[in-house]
Amino acid sequence: MNTVSRSHEAELINAASVLQEQLGRRRREIDEARQLPQDLADQLADHGFYRLVVPEDLGGLGVSPETFCRICEVLAEANGSTAWCVFIGATSQYLFGALPQAQLEEMLKDPNVITSGVFADSGTVCFESRNGAPGYRVNGHWRWGSGCRNAAWISGGVHEVNSDGERIKSDAPLTRVFFKPDEVEIQDNWHVSGLRGSGSSDYIAQNVWVPAARLSGNVEDTPHASRPIYRFPKFALLGCPIGAICLGMATACLQEVIKVSKQKTPQGSRRPLSLRPSLHIELAASETALSAAKSLFYQRIAQAWDHAQLGPASLDDRRGLRTATVHLVNTSINVIDKMYSVMGGTSVYEDSCLQQHFRDVHVASQHMMVGEPVMELAGRVMLDLDTQALGL
Repeated sequence: MNTVSRSHEAELINAASVLQEQLGRRRREIDEARQLPQDLADQLADHGFYRLVVPEDLGGLGVSPETFCRICEVLAEANGSTAWCVFIGATSQYLFGALPQAQLEEMLKDPNVITSGVFADSGTVCFESRNGAPGYRVNGHWRWGSGCRNAAWISGGVHEVNSDGERIKSDAPLTRVFFKPDEVEIQDNWHVSGLRGSGSSDYIAQNVWVPAARLSGNVEDTPHASRPIYRFPKFALLGCPIGAICLGMATACLQEVIKVSKQKTPQGSRRPLSLRPSLHIELAASETALSAAKSLFYQRIAQAWDHAQLGPASLDDRRGLRTATVHLVNTSINVIDKMYSVMGGTSVYEDSCLQQHFRDVHVASQHMMVGEPVMELAGRVMLDLDTQALGL
């Protein structure tokens, strides 16, 4: 079972709540910097937010996926970019369990180490020894490197090739390489509409040589594979926080409309916006839809986590988690769009969180982990057209 006490998990969620005031106050600063200010990233690290899902004896806090998502949800109520960096930073440490012990110890010299990474295997590694030391020559171009400018280690998904550039198929494939920041070129290309403060720049490696210890394989091929966090569906762990982040932003938009509508009297009207029946209907319908999607989302996470204590995830667990996440993202978008609309011109000003959450949620929804193909694959599973669905 999960060894982290409920009280400790509650303390972590409360720590995220305490940060909300600061995040709200600094949201313009975060956006204008196009990355998290380093002092803020360091505060998140001090709370342990970048090592939430890593087992305790591997340097992490070992919290449940539910607690991980609730922390992302709470942070996103105040600032989506901050929550996004925690999501990416924490999941980039997922493969700590597959790293050689010496490399893990080097990285954990700072117990609050900040990491970033891209899961997609957009890089190649080719074996090359130097001065008798085994290592690999790495080339790659990774996109959406959220939090990379704050990180002490930046990882990227890779696949192994031979000297002719042909892909090597192996029973123990290499899947991730860890770089020091000065080994990659971070591109200044994160000029975007939403999640501006996430610093999700591209980074490029050109013939970078790294020692062999810097590469990990699949954690499923290690003695750690029986741990619940590594039995929990991997792609769900990479997708569920997106749902939680969108949920947090939608919740904040509902709260903003409830507060501001009592103060706003629309042009041409003598009554506050809060007295309009149409607003009453929109609020009630949106809150109900969001609550229902939230309930299904956390119910399926809790169920899959219970199952992970006993064995590997089932296909039904994987399907249920991914569809509940996509449903929550889509519901959150609908709620935010409606709240943005009902507040009229008030929504467009920078001092309103509505405009920021509106921009941020539409960028978050572009992530492949919550795209339409997820629902297509889930439907194929339901019709017995795909009995493995490795993409779920």
